[in-house]
Amino acid sequence: MTLVLVALVVILFGWYLSFSASRLDRLHHRVETSWEHLDALLQRRAALALEISHQTDLDPATDLILTQSAYVSREEAISNRNDAERSLSQSLKFLRESADSGELSIFLPLLSELTTLTEKITLAVAIHLEAVNSVAKLRSRPIYRLFHLAGKAKLPKIYSFEEDSL
Repeated sequence: MTLVLVALVVILFGWYLSFSASRLDRLHHRVETSWEHLDALLQRRAALALEISHQTDLDPATDLILTQSAYVSREEAISNRNDAERSLSQSLKFLRESADSGELSIFLPLLSELTTLTEKITLAVAIHLEAVNSVAKLRSRPIYRLFHLAGKAKLPKIYSFEEDSL
């Protein structure tokens, strides 16, 4: 009788470990998909910035900064994009402020698309940060560390531009 009880406890504990590992795997997948969605939105924002710079008569300095940061944020690996994303955010913020003051009313449709895209990016950043924090919280639990339930998966990281207001 005790042997059956011990076997049942071992089976239940094995099931619990398997369930926990599957849960962590799903969270890692959620981080990856949220990052892919965020990256696609950032790429769209960079393309929109290039479209704005090519279709408008911006002053040369603003045009150069906007074009340069858009190209870098499109072409660089994510580990090198922090400064470009910040620069692009600042440039686009300046453009929106100029449009609000009436200086750049020529391309309002593009700016309205940019505003919508910025709202989507803000939401995507929040979703991605929440997913990363969920994984970190779960992986910090002793049972996950003791039994190496994360396997060889790297701990997801938060890029510094995500903490800025895009």
